[in-house]
Amino acid sequence: MKVKISKRAIIQRINRKLAKQDQKLNTSRMKSAGIHDMGRYYIVDTYRNAVVDSQINLETMARKLGAIAEYEEIGE
Repeated sequence: MKVKISKRAIIQRINRKLAKQDQKLNTSRMKSAGIHDMGRYYIVDTYRNAVVDSQINLETMARKLGAIAEYEEIGE
């Protein structure tokens, strides 16, 4: 059985990892026009104030960065 972690906690963990590279994970608002272009989650370079990556899958990014362990999963 896997331990469920909230989306908010996962986002905070990812942002702690990305802060070392001057980057931040942002969330689009559901009614925003930008959600169609960039997806729900996107990464911004805080130094240059530019979008680095878009259409981010939260769980895939967290696993890639080592923000969640194998025994953890994103809960609703």
